[in-house]
Amino acid sequence: MMEPSSSTERAAERIRAARILPVLRTKTSEESYQMALRLLALGIGAIELTTTTEGWQDALIRLRTEAPDALVGAGTVVNRADAERAIEAGAGFLVSPYPVPAVRSLAAERDILFIEGGFTPGELAAATSRGVAKIFPAHVGGIAYLRSMLAVLPGARIIPTGGIPASEAAQWLEAGAFAVGVGSDLYSDDGMDAISTLLASGPGTGR
Repeated sequence: MMEPSSSTERAAERIRAARILPVLRTKTSEESYQMALRLLALGIGAIELTTTTEGWQDALIRLRTEAPDALVGAGTVVNRADAERAIEAGAGFLVSPYPVPAVRSLAAERDILFIEGGFTPGELAAATSRGVAKIFPAHVGGIAYLRSMLAVLPGARIIPTGGIPASEAAQWLEAGAFAVGVGSDLYSDDGMDAISTLLASGPGTGR
């Protein structure tokens, strides 16, 4: 488990406090940048920009320059090269969809939070033993699967991501999610309304 005073732990705490972790996967860096600004204006405290977006580094650099207090990380980081690019651009955390030892080791070297993806009990147990894990794709197992994992991994910090509508985020948090990753639903009016409602409701019960 990470030391409470470390920068990785501070980043983890900011994500826990945010409760919603928007995952921005767009066609262009400008689209990611504009959506990030919209989310920050709503009061979102942490944002993930995916490396599958063309020019993702540009959006990350712009956000770090124009919104220096925001916690902006890089997602879908599946190799050391992208991890190095993300850190150089100012990423506050890294996220992968599945276990990636090369990224894990670099994150440890650079003292940056790495939210490592997994799905099986073994993958999630290994990732949570080092800090924060991500269940992906979360919709496959649903909330019942998260509850089952937390039953055998009490106190584990797990962020379910993948196929979760914003309107269901509160249910995942009640089930014990550390935070909830929301992606495609961000681009619908209903999704943004659901996020606004959750933010207005005050702190939730995530772990």
